[in-house]
Amino acid sequence: MGAKVYSSYKEIDRDLEILKLQKELDYEKLSLSVEKTVDDVTPGSMLQHVLGNVGTLANKYDLLQKIIIPFLIRRFMK
Repeated sequence: MGAKVYSSYKEIDRDLEILKLQKELDYEKLSLSVEKTVDDVTPGSMLQHVLGNVGTLANKYDLLQKIIIPFLIRRFMK
């Protein structure tokens, strides 16, 4: 892609303003991303994730215990 050709300083100023705003938006997105990452790595947050995963496993074990195991027992008892 070739270099853009400008016909006035007004066009250059407009593009520079757009680039400046894009830079500010990108900086804010990066700042929010870093802040979210820092929040996700705190001990409390990590503990919540672990407990959430344990809860999910417990629910799966409950399903296994209440439905699948009795089904398999009935199946093999026939």
